[in-house]
Amino acid sequence: MTRFSIFLASTVAAVMTAGTANAEKWDMPLAYPATNFHSENAAAFAKCVGEGTGGDIEIVTHPNGSLFSGNDIKRAVQTGQAPIGERLISAHANENPLFGVDSIPFLATSYEASDKLWNAARDKVAKALEDQNLVYVYAVPWPPQGFYFKKEVNSVADMKGVKFRAYNAATARIAELAGMAPVQIEAAELSQALATGVVESFISSGSTGVDSKAWESLTHFYDVQAWLPRNVVFINKDTWDDLDEATQKAVSDCGDKIAAEGTKKSQELSAGYLKTLAENGMKVSQPSEMLKEELAGFGKTMTDEWLQNAGEDGKAIIDAYRAE
Repeated sequence: MTRFSIFLASTVAAVMTAGTANAEKWDMPLAYPATNFHSENAAAFAKCVGEGTGGDIEIVTHPNGSLFSGNDIKRAVQTGQAPIGERLISAHANENPLFGVDSIPFLATSYEASDKLWNAARDKVAKALEDQNLVYVYAVPWPPQGFYFKKEVNSVADMKGVKFRAYNAATARIAELAGMAPVQIEAAELSQALATGVVESFISSGSTGVDSKAWESLTHFYDVQAWLPRNVVFINKDTWDDLDEATQKAVSDCGDKIAAEGTKKSQELSAGYLKTLAENGMKVSQPSEMLKEELAGFGKTMTDEWLQNAGEDGKAIIDAYRAE
């Protein structure tokens, strides 16, 4: 090599090393396995932010509850233990009813309806997060929720006494209305809970059923399409306020990009998850007419209850959703 070539190579290496050394590292806790599409979305978001900020911010994802358990992620970001994180927002509906708007049973049961509901609610949810020292970045829906059981279920009467995994206020209320026994279980612990009989049923998407290999313990999936809950990514507000305007825009732009791509991916994967469940021996079917009618009654009851708890903000959201 010529002296100039050696000098040029050394200069480039020094610049790259300096850029890496000066990068601000953000650890991002996630509750789901690395292979789950939400975790893959978060990895794509991290890559986008790294590129969009010219390497100034390096986001390192920590899937499967390895850094903080799912239940602890939101608090960790609020208090600055982690600068950014992702959480199933409805799991915190006990803090503010608005966080459970996406999990009102049988209110928004398709991707199109779910998007309309979230568009009506997003600004108010973002304000509620801001009041807790969090900045909303993006949200992606899970596929529609269905029931998993280890026996045939044709009516609510068939559910009575069953140990049922609850992961938010809505699922606990469904268990109560159906006479099931709710057990609080995080996604990372679900496979073990099923294998040991701690729970024997749950409601979730096909994605969670595949992640947990539900067919190893359960036999039936009923595609009731109860709701499409959302995972929300948020940033500690103090961390956000320390960013300059250009960096904030880069992060927000990446959030918008991943929200759109993640929603599309969720929709594309939905039917494939149910196919995987069937291929592994689960009976995948629609609910009976009796069960549909009984669950619709639960939906009306829980919508009325949510409106009562959510006050004027909740009424404004539902009115805007129904007006579209």
